[in-house]
Amino acid sequence: MVDVDRWSGELDRLHARIGGRFTRSEPRRRARQYLAGLVAGLSRTNGWTLAEQAGDVSPDGMQRLLRWADWDIDAVRDDLRDYVIEHLGAPDGVLIIDDTGFLKKGVKSAGVARQYSGTAGRIENCQVGVFMAYRSAKGHALIDRQLYLPTAWTDDRDRCRAAGVPDEVGFATKVEMARSMLARAFTAGLPAGWVTMDEAYGQSKSLRVFMEEHDQAHVVATRRNDDVITTGMGSARVDKLIAALPGRAWSRVSCGPGAHGPREYWWARIPIRVFWRPGRGHWLLARRNISTGELAYYVCYGPSKTRLMDLARIAGTRWAVEECFQQAKNEAGLDEYQVRDWRAWYAHITLSMAAHAWLVVARTLSSKGEPPPATTR
Repeated sequence: MVDVDRWSGELDRLHARIGGRFTRSEPRRRARQYLAGLVAGLSRTNGWTLAEQAGDVSPDGMQRLLRWADWDIDAVRDDLRDYVIEHLGAPDGVLIIDDTGFLKKGVKSAGVARQYSGTAGRIENCQVGVFMAYRSAKGHALIDRQLYLPTAWTDDRDRCRAAGVPDEVGFATKVEMARSMLARAFTAGLPAGWVTMDEAYGQSKSLRVFMEEHDQAHVVATRRNDDVITTGMGSARVDKLIAALPGRAWSRVSCGPGAHGPREYWWARIPIRVFWRPGRGHWLLARRNISTGELAYYVCYGPSKTRLMDLARIAGTRWAVEECFQQAKNEAGLDEYQVRDWRAWYAHITLSMAAHAWLVVARTLSSKGEPPPATTR
């Protein structure tokens, strides 16, 4: 846990970092109040409660911050990313892609539709955001985000304009959004040894090729009927290749600590692909549940000396993005917003990610025994 009052000085440091993105002092000050309100433990974090926490008599100022105030939301996203890397960055860091749903009522909120929500585990009326998290041994936090717009939205430009969606924003698949976020991370030179993601993204061959073109090591889940090129220059389904492995090919390996101890599974891998670039390798990885025998499959690319236990560890880091979602929703109001338009969604989500990153950094500094920085207020 973080003592919010004791660590307010660290929040001041984060606020000072993003302060230059606001053209006027009023929204700059209100952004600090918004960040503080998100982590204040309020029963609900909406415009009214955040305004009351800040001492305002109405939510107008908070709504203005999200909808109209002159500040560069994407630049704040980049500042947040750099803040996370400054405190959590490591050469073996992992980038993780995943999406989460935000249950909504009505049909006017940008991107809302009846669509699958991983949060609910079923089709619901919701918005869906695609996110990138950064994970290292020091901690994990969200560093990028995009709002998914179904074709029912992008094919109806009047509906888009009513929700503030810019005319230049067209349809993009979730995989294309993942590629855009990875491209931003690569351009920024983030210290990321690996990328991982679930099969909704990992099954995309174009996305795997994109990462290989950038020489980005990855361990990505894929569907059982995906086909890969074998070392014999043929093509085979991944489940057939794994089914043909002898029993001695499997090793019991922990992919990391869990709530009830080490998360152990049976793991096996087999080399794939005909031509490997110097110093790099390609593998098909499989995970078998010790209790149920359920199988999961991964396509892997990385340094040729990578061990089975290394691939298992990277595959196991995907849980970190789920924990980011849970923490950001429970502790920083990620899913508690009452806004409908495109810009306000990005403004709230970005500030919520920043508040969550502050909590993560404060916890990290506390665990190292560092004293809280002095507040500037």
